[in-house]
Amino acid sequence: MPIAQLISPQALDLKKETPGLVILDCRFALEDPDYGQRSYAEGHIAGSSFADLERDLSGTVVKGITGRHPLPEPVDLIERLQTWGINADSEVVLYDDGPGAYAARAWWLLAWLGKRDGVFILDGGLKAWHAAGLPLSLDPPSIARGTFTGTPDASLVLSAQQLQQRLGQPALTLLDARGLPRFKGEVEPIDPIAGHIPGAQCAAFTDNLGSDGRFLPAEQLKQRFAAKLGDRSPTELVAYCGSGVTACHNLFALCLAGYPLGSLYAGSWSEWINDPARGVAKGE
Repeated sequence: MPIAQLISPQALDLKKETPGLVILDCRFALEDPDYGQRSYAEGHIAGSSFADLERDLSGTVVKGITGRHPLPEPVDLIERLQTWGINADSEVVLYDDGPGAYAARAWWLLAWLGKRDGVFILDGGLKAWHAAGLPLSLDPPSIARGTFTGTPDASLVLSAQQLQQRLGQPALTLLDARGLPRFKGEVEPIDPIAGHIPGAQCAAFTDNLGSDGRFLPAEQLKQRFAAKLGDRSPTELVAYCGSGVTACHNLFALCLAGYPLGSLYAGSWSEWINDPARGVAKGE
């Protein structure tokens, strides 16, 4: 079974009453951290639980050391997954407003802990759900506690020190999921220093999507990432972004294209710039 899978609104609507199906609403807004919880309360796909990026899908921020969205402690994440009713064999559907970045963060965390079968992202998110004329619910989900346990896969994560040691190695492909203006250092709306990690290529996560907000076909995604990889092995690929969220969108899209699951520099730009000894590049 592929590690990255999409589900259409129509297919989810047909199976949303399936016993054991877990649906997670991952909506979030960086500029309004309460947006997701508020939106969930105003209406969500029936049966879904709310997964908050900062409370559930991230760990504790340590100013001057971590990035803005460090990985959660595995024991805390597993507890949360069990609360949402997830078992080892559960089918899980993840959604957000549409682009899929927050849903992809949840997908990556599940893969990190070893849950790599039966996990889907709703293609097009709630925007596509609304466009299909499908309803929302105000009812809380009825959930039996799950039994999922997992072990973090250390091979999927790089620390800043590990990445620093690999910079300049010809085998490394380092992809930055932020938009080109931020990558080039022309603007920086969030973090105190603009630019990118030396040697990185811009691979804006939004370019994984078509004009309708859905993921591009696998063949188009493959062409996109093949151009970034050149003749380098995809097993040496590392993804990052501003804080370890939208990079997961690129990792999901790579898997949709048939590539193996790459590594995440989870601290990303917001962690990298904490140490002035780490290099900063600008331009393309």
